[in-house]
Amino acid sequence: MFHDSALADTTRTDPRPDSAVSHGVGVAGLAGLIAWVAVARHFGMDGTYAALANVAACALPMVLWSLLVDKVHRHASTGIDWRRAKPWRETIDISLVKLAGLWITWAGLAIIYMTGRFYWDGNYRFAMWCLESAAPWLFAASIPYVMWLDRYLVAPRDGAWALGAWITGVAPADREAIYAHLRGWGVKAFFLAFMLAIVPPGFADFVNADTANLLGSPTALANWLINFMFVVDVAFATVGYLLTMRPLDAHIRSANPFMAGWTAALICYPPFIMMDDGRPFDYRPGTADWTHWMQGHPTLLAVTGAVLVVLTGIYAWSTVAFGLRFSNLTNRGILTHGPYSLSRHPAYLSKNMFWWISTIPFLTTGSLADASRATILMAAVSGIYYWRARTEERHLLLDPDYQRYHAWMARRGAVPRFLRWARGGGDAAPAPATA
Repeated sequence: MFHDSALADTTRTDPRPDSAVSHGVGVAGLAGLIAWVAVARHFGMDGTYAALANVAACALPMVLWSLLVDKVHRHASTGIDWRRAKPWRETIDISLVKLAGLWITWAGLAIIYMTGRFYWDGNYRFAMWCLESAAPWLFAASIPYVMWLDRYLVAPRDGAWALGAWITGVAPADREAIYAHLRGWGVKAFFLAFMLAIVPPGFADFVNADTANLLGSPTALANWLINFMFVVDVAFATVGYLLTMRPLDAHIRSANPFMAGWTAALICYPPFIMMDDGRPFDYRPGTADWTHWMQGHPTLLAVTGAVLVVLTGIYAWSTVAFGLRFSNLTNRGILTHGPYSLSRHPAYLSKNMFWWISTIPFLTTGSLADASRATILMAAVSGIYYWRARTEERHLLLDPDYQRYHAWMARRGAVPRFLRWARGGGDAAPAPATA
């Protein structure tokens, strides 16, 4: 699937690794989502089941496209060899040990969910209801799924097996495999609960939005489009955490092994979030949004609204580009297409630009001290996202495919080239690193 970079430079105009996801899968998911949103708006379906149906409408076309068009189940990266089914008697013991490890993992996560009061408050109550309702079905389905898949896996003794083998005394502890397994499930459990919690309110807000005067109000139109972009982002991200499966080639290759990476990511999400109201990096006191400062200037409102819509569109596009593979803190295949052909971190870049333009922190409804404080804190928030980007790259650079992509972006990427030009370095590619 991937090409040696030295050979590729002489045989291809684009020596990047092939993208792990095709354009078509994201388009398919977006088409399904738009169709369901249109139905929900027409019939006024704004409840939790309609919101979950929106996620399903996004997921189903992507699964079908992935299997029928892209045929991802045949990729070598799945670790599956469909041509060589092992006899049941050769894999049954492996499967039983793996199921023990998987169920122990789920039990540990259930204890965390049950004891964390945060998970039983506000929107998270819906997420817990979803997981509680799904748990018996997942438990039952895991038995035939694991026993079936182990017959085709090239290396069925994975992290779940290592944990089960250690707990049951079948084999000594393989610490690296067990830690990798727990990190992957830690990512999935933390972020899936968060995504499920925010699915219904965002969907309901968009479905119930009054569209009667959109064309006469650039502010209303911009906010309506921005809300839609967030509905898209949330649906695709939720699908990504739900469908972490090898037959879809959407499994976790590795979860970030560095504590700095986890710290930088987790402080951006509840309950650890540092940017919420009253938290250390809350930059909102003494500020007002863009519509306040530009009130009475329709042209400026329209231009700024358009810019914010474009930035949110880039942010949503960055999530759509993942197809079934969106996830924080993991490597689930290297993306090189869409917005990732322009910047290594298009979502972080567009999100932070959106915050600066929509908030304008150096303008204040209070005192000069408020403006100074807001500007400094927003700069700190941007610094946190820069830190996130660097820690994510530290993890991804362990993958040779990302190394080739990183090198290509340094030479050819639009944003890196622009930044070199802005710093006065012209458009010349950086000199090769020396040992």
